[in-house]
Amino acid sequence: MTDPSSRADDVVDAVVETLCAAAPSIRAGLPGRRVYEEGTNPSGERQLEADTYADELLLKRLRPLDGVGEYASEERADVIDIGEGVSVALDPLDGSTNLKPNNVMGTLYSIYDEPLPTGGENLLAAGYILYGPVTTLVAARDGVVSEYILESGIKRPLREELTLPDDPAIFSFGGRVNRWFDDFEAFARETERTEGMKLRYGGSMIGDVNQILHYGGVFAYPAQTDAPGGKLRQQFEGFPIGYIIECAGGRSSDGEQSLLSGTPDGIHDRVPVYIGNEPLVESLEARLD
Repeated sequence: MTDPSSRADDVVDAVVETLCAAAPSIRAGLPGRRVYEEGTNPSGERQLEADTYADELLLKRLRPLDGVGEYASEERADVIDIGEGVSVALDPLDGSTNLKPNNVMGTLYSIYDEPLPTGGENLLAAGYILYGPVTTLVAARDGVVSEYILESGIKRPLREELTLPDDPAIFSFGGRVNRWFDDFEAFARETERTEGMKLRYGGSMIGDVNQILHYGGVFAYPAQTDAPGGKLRQQFEGFPIGYIIECAGGRSSDGEQSLLSGTPDGIHDRVPVYIGNEPLVESLEARLD
């Protein structure tokens, strides 16, 4: 009899390999899809043609996989039933607004062993494909984070057991400063004055988090006066990013607890996101009312 855990591992492998194989097509399709479509996605954000293209391509590639039960995307209102097995949640093209100025963006994935929406404790794996000067994969699974170069959709190991550096160097804070709550703004100003810490914010969450992973520091997209529940999506962004950072020895928080402790009521629920080196996130958490 096949071990169920072994079967799940095989499915996770197949999902990740499929996403990697699709990466060259997504990247090659970006230049001609830099204009906005009519309407918005379920979160009320305008969609570029590139967003829809990446979403449709990934659904097409994942649908035939044996062992994948559900597909969910930031670009779709509802979960799609495509079989029996694990649930795959994607941000097909995180940071797509960076397409116009030709800055970094990527594909963020999370794989769950329960139907969606579901909590972070049901994550089997998470990671992202980064479309930068080179295409890379950061994959978190079983408490370990690994990084790969992708060449023609094929993985080549770059770094195994990736962990946050002990000496943090970067801070990256999203949202509009005039809409930050006072407690977070006080933390931000204190961080700015910390010796050795540099501001790095590029407008693509994956790109910003990738810098934290490699250089150490703290990333935040905080609660704001016009969005007290946060801006980033819990299922598509909060859970996978929290999982990756915690697997890399860091800390994640929604302001009160680990990002992985929450359970969304819907797939597009939002959450404040704070991640980075443990002392910095603990300090930030202690400052929040």
